[in-house]
Amino acid sequence: MTLDHGDPGDAPSMPGPLGPVVNPVRPSAAEEARTVAAATNIATLASSSEDGTPWASFVTYGLLDGAPVLCVSRMAEHGRNLAAEPRASLSIVAPELPADPLAGSRITVAGVVERPVDAELAAAREAHVAAVPAARMYVDYSDFSLWVLRVRRVRWVGGYGRMDSATGEEYLAAEPDPVAPVAARAIAHLNDDHADALLSMARVLGGYPDATAARCERADRYGLDLRVESPRGVARTRVGYPERLDRVDGLRAATVELTRRAREG
Repeated sequence: MTLDHGDPGDAPSMPGPLGPVVNPVRPSAAEEARTVAAATNIATLASSSEDGTPWASFVTYGLLDGAPVLCVSRMAEHGRNLAAEPRASLSIVAPELPADPLAGSRITVAGVVERPVDAELAAAREAHVAAVPAARMYVDYSDFSLWVLRVRRVRWVGGYGRMDSATGEEYLAAEPDPVAPVAARAIAHLNDDHADALLSMARVLGGYPDATAARCERADRYGLDLRVESPRGVARTRVGYPERLDRVDGLRAATVELTRRAREG
């Protein structure tokens, strides 16, 4: 994954791998962004006030084929802002943040808003109400309007030092990850009961033969993120599955296969 955040300056660096990382495959920035967007229904909307002042406000949203659907009142300042200036962006934070919020995942999706019409209007209404059931109480009021954000660019941040950008087209073509949002129990099981297997993975498949301990920090449809301890310091590496997972119930078999390959290697 391209890290396009510029020169890290005097930020601390992690020790690099001493051997090859056998399969470092991971989700693209577009896939990461679709996963974050699908994991919640709340965001911060950035719009432009009449005098040009940036205006941030709390909103809810649904997704129509990945495009955020807002339902806002023209009695609210952000509703009037969108009607006057369609350029807008949403900041969306993944739920269940770690102890350090800046270590969590979040995205910014930017583009222009449009009022849906005809068949899209019905689909947009259904998408918003499906994500925000309480909206049934007000979605048809005359002062409320539905807006679809036509995404033009996306910024994904996965924590310290992990960030990348995607185009609107890449974002809309991607799919939410079926594993990452529901993998917490599996990760806890790996860390509590299979620390030796994770250590073997880090040493043989992750490029850290000097690892003394390893913990799984994340599982997604492509592989595991491991936190590695070694005499050279703390690092993070990637261990990819032999094949992409399309269902979370394939996670156990995939980690068993990684363990087998690590121990045989």
